[in-house]
Amino acid sequence: MKRIAVGTVMVVYMTVFSFSLWAYQHPVLTSSDQSKLLPTRVKQIRSATSTDDLKSWIEQAKQRQETVSIAGMQHSQGGQTYLPDTTVLDMTKYDQILDYTPRTKRITVQSGATWGEIQDRIQPDGLAIQVMQSQNIFTVGGALSVNVHGRDIRYGSLLDTVDSFRLLQADGSVVNVSRTEHADLFRLVPGGYGLFGIILDVTLKLTNDEWYAEQTVALNYQDYPAYFRQHVLGDDDVRMHIGRISVAPDGFFKDMYVTNYRKTERTTPIEEEPLKQETIIALPKALLGISRYSDFGKNQLWSFQKSYFLKQSGTFESRNNVMRSDSAFMEYTSPGRTELLQEYFVPVDSFVSYIDQLRSILTAEELNVLNITIRYVEQDETAALSYAKQDMFALVWLINTETDPVSINETKRIVQKLIDATLAHQGSYYLPYYPFATRKQFHDAYPNAASFKEAKQQQDPDGLFMNQFYLDYFK
Repeated sequence: MKRIAVGTVMVVYMTVFSFSLWAYQHPVLTSSDQSKLLPTRVKQIRSATSTDDLKSWIEQAKQRQETVSIAGMQHSQGGQTYLPDTTVLDMTKYDQILDYTPRTKRITVQSGATWGEIQDRIQPDGLAIQVMQSQNIFTVGGALSVNVHGRDIRYGSLLDTVDSFRLLQADGSVVNVSRTEHADLFRLVPGGYGLFGIILDVTLKLTNDEWYAEQTVALNYQDYPAYFRQHVLGDDDVRMHIGRISVAPDGFFKDMYVTNYRKTERTTPIEEEPLKQETIIALPKALLGISRYSDFGKNQLWSFQKSYFLKQSGTFESRNNVMRSDSAFMEYTSPGRTELLQEYFVPVDSFVSYIDQLRSILTAEELNVLNITIRYVEQDETAALSYAKQDMFALVWLINTETDPVSINETKRIVQKLIDATLAHQGSYYLPYYPFATRKQFHDAYPNAASFKEAKQQQDPDGLFMNQFYLDYFK
């Protein structure tokens, strides 16, 4: 038997020990979104707490010719918050309320502040947010970066409610951005997905908290556009609105119900209404679970939702609480499966023919759609990448899919057919979600994409602020 020299053993031992120590000191960092479909190895994740730190990190990245991506709650699913080997700036701890003046209905917050934190501050003064997502867990900076819209039908997108924001640019300068200062950036940054700099803080216009009476009506999809124009847009007391269309076999893409939130008066001071927390979620969570795997479950979930909201008609709720929808029942983890969001915008007058085409596609295809909610968003001519080229209905889809490559490619194929149908009806699709769209579909939906890219190259010629979304659709 050949003997191994002691020196050789020591060299091997020291090599293994040194590598183990390096691996401990340099763990592999990955960044992903809520879908967990695109885990990406990143260079480092830095948690921002001060403006000085952010400026220093940007200067370091410039000197090293590195890239930076910006992340909030990471619910965007299309690679907007990361890139391989980039430095990810986690903004969630950059969350201070900097100024608040109830008299003028204005609040200035750092970009990592959440809607929930703002509500906690302003609700005792009888004030509320104008536009936000249906849940209050998201950061203001992230919401502005995707230019969200919500249930309120009397405002447009979030950008409509912004007075100004401060932006840390690629050259290290900080500029104040508004409709009159750096107006080009006021068009580019909202819905610009972190590609033009770091949103430091935002000044938002607030509105009065109000009492609403819920009004839920069941109807057929063919009656919806006329109903909406007459009884929703045509009624000044209706301040918020949301619809749902059936994805269950019973009433598939025909049966609907809508909920209006009508301004009303009550003797109870609205400041005394506590902000609601998550309610009992066991039953809807169980029904949603069953609906993931069977037509029976989808029928049961639809029946439960419809009857529940019809029974809620006449109940009172504050504006702040309408904006605190339950979300915990939708939390989902399953080996080999995930849930994706998609959102399509279609002109109000095209709704009926559009639904007919969707039904035709999904009758012939296998796509596990769990839920579709319908909102309304006014035409937006300000944001460079505007999804609302005219007054639109927005259909928000929740889709369950397996995560293996074959299943994802099949989902992609079907989603591209849905996007084609949307574009054929002069519609568009929302960019934050999983990037199934082709480049042609992207440019058809967003005709200002070329000028957006040109502005990016002018504002950030070295590509300091970068993400996967930009590489997918602009490079």
